[in-house]
Amino acid sequence: MAYDEELADRIRDLLGPALPEVVEKKMFGGLAFLLGGNMAVAASGKGGLMVRVDPDEADALLEADTVARMVMGGREMRNWLRISAEAVGDDDVLHEWITRGLAYARTLPAKRAR
Repeated sequence: MAYDEELADRIRDLLGPALPEVVEKKMFGGLAFLLGGNMAVAASGKGGLMVRVDPDEADALLEADTVARMVMGGREMRNWLRISAEAVGDDDVLHEWITRGLAYARTLPAKRAR
């Protein structure tokens, strides 16, 4: 399944021109939005949104029915969450997740360009 292009457009709109340092990259069947080379959020190829969050906050965020821990290669990713498409149908909710993903990406050291 290809990523949701409408969701990707909504992410771009919510990022706005204020974040020129955000780079888009096709990854994992989706479209990722990276800050300093670190993925913050992605329009998932499996639907919905992938968000990278602070590991100390991840368990509390899982309490919502629309949030699940991301699984890659059969392995649960501690601070990667999958947010259902229904949950991010509202721009205010989507904006909150984007903001959370960007905030965590800002705490990580920038990766060197290859």
